[in-house]
Amino acid sequence: MVRRVELRVLRYFVAVAEERHVGRAAARLHMTQPPLSRAVHRLETDLGTALLVRTPAGVELTAAGQGLYDDARSLLDHADRVEVRARSRAGRATLAVGSLADAAELVGGRLVSAFRARHPDVSVRVHEADLGDPSAGLRAGLVDVALTRLPFTDDGLRCRVLHSEPVGLVVRDDDPLAAQPSVRLAELPDRRWVRLPPDTDPVWTAYWTAGTRGDRDDAPMRTIQECLQAVLWDGRSALAPLDQLTPAGLVIVPVADRPPSRLVLAWPATEPSPLVRSFVRIAAEAYHRPG
Repeated sequence: MVRRVELRVLRYFVAVAEERHVGRAAARLHMTQPPLSRAVHRLETDLGTALLVRTPAGVELTAAGQGLYDDARSLLDHADRVEVRARSRAGRATLAVGSLADAAELVGGRLVSAFRARHPDVSVRVHEADLGDPSAGLRAGLVDVALTRLPFTDDGLRCRVLHSEPVGLVVRDDDPLAAQPSVRLAELPDRRWVRLPPDTDPVWTAYWTAGTRGDRDDAPMRTIQECLQAVLWDGRSALAPLDQLTPAGLVIVPVADRPPSRLVLAWPATEPSPLVRSFVRIAAEAYHRPG
């Protein structure tokens, strides 16, 4: 007798299908790889068909796997909407979304219309954090999910990478480095860096300020615009994604020895609510579309 397929197992399968890799799916689900592989194999056995083809790069969906993915994605979306509506009947459901200053416009620009169409009865509150809190309110318990950037200390959190962007050194256009095709931070030991707040996550500080906290007498910079103005007016050095908009008089020179900045959604490692799951899916869909 064929067993009923549990929603939990379908979520496992969907993660593998979307990541095209069992290891990445296991990391996304915060579980180890063996039980995830066993669950997918058991699902294939129960359904009597192969869903995945293993390749050197990961996995690919079979025709049956693609069909199950499409159906499972619709079923899981519907299940989440049912739970959200049930909760909202007891009072208006609310989702608190955190974002960094440079990501705030991304929340509105790509996600609002899609989220509103799927959850018209949900109230959304956006908390904009400064550079001193790369968790964008998660650590303080202020938000349910955050649009932010790695790297920072992310223990106790789950993260979904939406986009990776190379970073560059922000300099004035009269700086000798402005004409260079790229620079290496290891070869620039004497630059005067902007200073982030003293209690900022050390992993975050090391990434964005080349491992230095700046001069002790400098005022800490809490926003992207403060950092850019410190470069423009005081000749400081700062890092920024290459697609960062800058004031006239500044240029961004690609940095060759720094990994890309990853735009991510982050949320607590506990089982996410249906609203958080839906927000994550909508964001992932938005960032896989052009524009």
